[in-house]
Amino acid sequence: MSDLSRPGGPRIIAVANQKGGVGKTTTTINLASALVETGLRVLVVDLDPQGNASTGLGIDASDREFTTYDLLIGETALQDVIRATEIEDLGIVPATVDLSSADIELIANERRSFLLHDALRQTEMDEYDWDYILIDCPPSLNLLTVNAMIASHSVLIPLQSEFFALEGVSQLMMTIREVRQTANADLRIEGIVLTMYDKRNNLSQQVEQDARDNLGDLVFETKIPRNVRVSEAPSYALPVIQYDPNSQGAIAYRALANELVNKHQRLAA
Repeated sequence: MSDLSRPGGPRIIAVANQKGGVGKTTTTINLASALVETGLRVLVVDLDPQGNASTGLGIDASDREFTTYDLLIGETALQDVIRATEIEDLGIVPATVDLSSADIELIANERRSFLLHDALRQTEMDEYDWDYILIDCPPSLNLLTVNAMIASHSVLIPLQSEFFALEGVSQLMMTIREVRQTANADLRIEGIVLTMYDKRNNLSQQVEQDARDNLGDLVFETKIPRNVRVSEAPSYALPVIQYDPNSQGAIAYRALANELVNKHQRLAA
């Protein structure tokens, strides 16, 4: 599947939105699962101190000896930091609350903004042959999120279908622009995916219309519906693709994965 990746390594995507509760972690783990279902190898990097992506992929909090923090400071072997999940070809670097102090603890490090960039480009990474690396960012524009953007080729933005949703995106766009100007000139916006969408709700339709009017082709055609199965799946430590493969949520995330891969294939052609 190397034709889908950039030369020299996997395609790295930061899943980011400084607003909490927009479906960021849900999108990360379900998109990863859907990509694996198409035959790709995917690594999820949990960069959120809450560690919800780790929990959602079945890594119990008591079983996270080595975490993203160890990956950042580079004092632990890569094979100890990357964990297998119950889903074949889907790995994770889990997170714990230790990450919450990273901003303070790493401030003296001259390369503090490039730690994740360097960690994901270790030569040992080649042994894993990942096609995609998805980074689940914290709900804030802090040092961790900046690390993710500098490490990534692109940023995927989940946008909740609710009032004021677009206001937060403009701030995120400014951060992306600053990172592009100062540290990662090739960073681009992968796209914006509408989450918790209810087609019966006029507000959801209005948010979609505003997003498409303002952001055009950056908005994915696929919309992730508000779906009870998507909400239930994390309590079983499973992506919805595995929890209920025929649910509307699972169908939507498969469609998003296909739209993403098809776009990358067109770009590579």
